[in-house]
Amino acid sequence: MQQDTLLQIAKDFGSPIYVYDAHKIESQYQRLTKAFQDVNQLKIHYAAKALTNLSVLKFVAKLGAALDTVSVQEVQLGLRAGFSPDQIIYTPNGVSLKEIETVAELVVQINIDSLDLLEQFGTKHPKTPVCIRINPHVMAGGNTNISVGHIDSKFGISIHQMPLLLRIVENTGMTINGLHMHTGSDILDIDVFLYASEILFETAKKFKDLTFIDFGSGFKVPYKTNDIETNIEELGEKLSHRFQQFCDNYGRELTLAFEPGKFLVSQSGYFLTKVNAIKQTTSTVFAQVDSGFNHLIRPMLYGAQHHIENISNPEGKERFYSVVGYICETDTFANNRRINEISEGDILAFHNAGAYCFMMASNYNSRYRPAEVLWYQGQAHLIRNRETLDDLLHNQVVVEL
Repeated sequence: MQQDTLLQIAKDFGSPIYVYDAHKIESQYQRLTKAFQDVNQLKIHYAAKALTNLSVLKFVAKLGAALDTVSVQEVQLGLRAGFSPDQIIYTPNGVSLKEIETVAELVVQINIDSLDLLEQFGTKHPKTPVCIRINPHVMAGGNTNISVGHIDSKFGISIHQMPLLLRIVENTGMTINGLHMHTGSDILDIDVFLYASEILFETAKKFKDLTFIDFGSGFKVPYKTNDIETNIEELGEKLSHRFQQFCDNYGRELTLAFEPGKFLVSQSGYFLTKVNAIKQTTSTVFAQVDSGFNHLIRPMLYGAQHHIENISNPEGKERFYSVVGYICETDTFANNRRINEISEGDILAFHNAGAYCFMMASNYNSRYRPAEVLWYQGQAHLIRNRETLDDLLHNQVVVEL
């Protein structure tokens, strides 16, 4: 998006504010579907947890996407956004049998990643088709916070537990109609992903009633200039050929599924903040903004780097700043970052703020969560109001003691 457009949005709607470029979401979706255009049956499940605003959900549904959910609430939001039950897959972790049964009653595809829950559900509901999440013990990226395929991960059923898994399926008489894996975020090495895929293909041979195989996602997007990213085109070419080869050997066409979240919406997002003050110490110049990790926690939680622009002074001389927030904690967005000269009142734009940013916001320090805007066809659409004191008080029950 153009800097003057972002500045106008900050002027019209205030700050801090999240802005999403619908056209970028659309281009990412088209890029992914084009990369796998040689697959006869392709299904893209948008990972709702990345950004669940109803307007965004409606937009990705309009593009033709299905939906990946991790909670009964996300399922309900998906249904409210217009997705039909057969377009939704539910992939929870650590939930109760009761929640899984609640979702199953909505006729949504169930994906189970626990032997215990698989046996319980299969015993009570053997006629309900189930997908199984496999842990292939393949590490994506190098960060255990975002890699979920390693041996100590809480996600998935270990590939080494296959004999017990097959025994449960046989004893309950349940139908397994899908297999799923997700190795984690920031996949860089295509060959590692393909290696994990081969494990899934070998596993799939043991099940005769499959209709789809879900390869997860975790595709890396660039977070800074010259940053590396997942080569989707190369992955599409190699995995498409191997998938069709597998289908030929399996005896019928299956659906190849993915569940991208970050890949679709991350680069569409901008987080706009206003500079409250410039504070200089003996060694550091701080740019203090009207936000904190209550609005954008990824830099503090994951060490994530978001490119920061001073869109109020794009031609200014670069200086070194540490960008920090107004929370009564250490809430550093960037340390000693080169940014065009910053003055009080300037608007800073954080890039790649579309995925897992607003979604992880909180009311810590009793601060309000930001507004959200969707940019589409030259118009800024307000899709979430800025919170007020009434929102903070909404669910509180005051007891006179």
